[in-house]
Amino acid sequence: MRPYSRQYASIVFVHDEKQRASAIESRERAETKLGTKVTTEFLPFKRFFIAEDYHQKYYLRSSLVLMREFAVLYRDPKEFVASTASARVNGYLGGHGRRADLEVEIDRYGLSPDGRRALLAAARSE
Repeated sequence: MRPYSRQYASIVFVHDEKQRASAIESRERAETKLGTKVTTEFLPFKRFFIAEDYHQKYYLRSSLVLMREFAVLYRDPKEFVASTASARVNGYLGGHGRRADLEVEIDRYGLSPDGRRALLAAARSE
């Protein structure tokens, strides 16, 4: 029995054996760093399915201020999902990326001063 739901399984889909080997090495490094087993599976890539809307931009959706901003910027939900800006902001909100990089690129996102403040306040300070 697996220790997680299959619906939310951690899986890396690989295109070839070189990617598979690289992914396995990465998992092993993570296990060493974390001191625990990582249950990510590696399966052959077959077909890509975009996740349902409510799964898109999870961290961004948790910020009411920033979601209001992006609702104005991207009135069509498909444009929001496809937006590089929303993906970048979601990543920063999820704790990925360096604060210095965010400060360099934040002007590209089209945010209001309130939106900029909210993003900078929520982003990791490293």
